[in-house]
Amino acid sequence: MAELVYILGAASTLLCSLLLLRQYRAGHQPLLLWSGLCFAGLTLTNVLIFVDLAMLPDIDLHLWRLSVAAISLCLLVFGLVRERK
Repeated sequence: MAELVYILGAASTLLCSLLLLRQYRAGHQPLLLWSGLCFAGLTLTNVLIFVDLAMLPDIDLHLWRLSVAAISLCLLVFGLVRERK
């Protein structure tokens, strides 16, 4: 059951990322780009959670998951600060 939650989490963040990036292509609003990139990174984080906990439970990917999540959120913060100017 937990594996299904991991897959659904990855699917929902992937869908959000695709929708944000598609809207960015239509309107060229930079904040949509940074949000879409953040969600793309969060999708990768969710995929790593699935791989770490469901597929390879004996290998610890905790540091990789946190690193990808931190980089993703830094992209969003950078975009928010850049747009504030």
